[in-house]
Amino acid sequence: MTQHPSALPPEVTVFERGWLSSNNILFTGQHSGAALVDTGYCTHSAQTLALVQSALGGRPLERILNTHLHSDHCGGNAALQQAWPQVHTAIPPGQAAHVRHWDPYALSYTPTGQECPQFRCDALLQPGTEELLGDRPWQVHAAPGHDPHSIVLFEPQDRTLISADALWENGFGVVFPELDGADAFEEVARTLDLIEHLAPRTVIPGHGPVFHDAPRALGVARRRLDGFASNPGKHALYAAKVLLKYKLLEWQRISLPDLRAWTDATPYFGTMHQRHFGDRGQAEWLEGLMDELVRSGAARREGDVLVNI
Repeated sequence: MTQHPSALPPEVTVFERGWLSSNNILFTGQHSGAALVDTGYCTHSAQTLALVQSALGGRPLERILNTHLHSDHCGGNAALQQAWPQVHTAIPPGQAAHVRHWDPYALSYTPTGQECPQFRCDALLQPGTEELLGDRPWQVHAAPGHDPHSIVLFEPQDRTLISADALWENGFGVVFPELDGADAFEEVARTLDLIEHLAPRTVIPGHGPVFHDAPRALGVARRRLDGFASNPGKHALYAAKVLLKYKLLEWQRISLPDLRAWTDATPYFGTMHQRHFGDRGQAEWLEGLMDELVRSGAARREGDVLVNI
């Protein structure tokens, strides 16, 4: 975990997390109080809580804002709500009913084989509005693509962008709606156009370090998007490896029988296999995915066990 206080106003602290948990952005302000944007994955919730408590030095956390509701961005919500029962939680529009009636399938946790403890929402982050964070107004912009309900936050005075998974320094997040058959690559392109129009000087991504060369990152993202759009099977293969690597980050090591049982119970794996790789049996396809992770240096095999690197 790395803190990023430099090149940012003193009221903004970025906790750069590993890839299992999204980055957390903590705001403090005399008028707007303490607010946290995104809360990481549930297995890191104790660390998230400790980081926030240490940074606040006894002051309460007053608000949680989620850029989107993937489990690595809101998995710490429940722990923070338990620690500060009065904390006000705002989420993007589109899935409030699924949160209020808690539907882990509709919220993507069951399809992706991930966990997220139930949390409550108190308000919606409506695109076209502003949120006072660190005593400054931050614009709320819709940013569909990686997630159809995602938002990004932009502070126009210093031109700072909280980009979530819409833009990383070297790419963007898996386009999950595309795996369900939706035409979401066009939404990714429109969101990249939005970011180019905002022209941020500083970008706080959902994963990876804060960066300052948005034009270069946008060029990388557009080239990557063009490659996926021209070959959806390439994107599906990338998505399958990402899901597998993500779960391996959580497990650290897993026996192959347990891994096969997890993939059999994870609907997205069945969907991707049937739609893009049906010419191979599922066991053969999974073996190929593991081999690719090993070849890329992301994992190693120890007999009948797959180990994270």
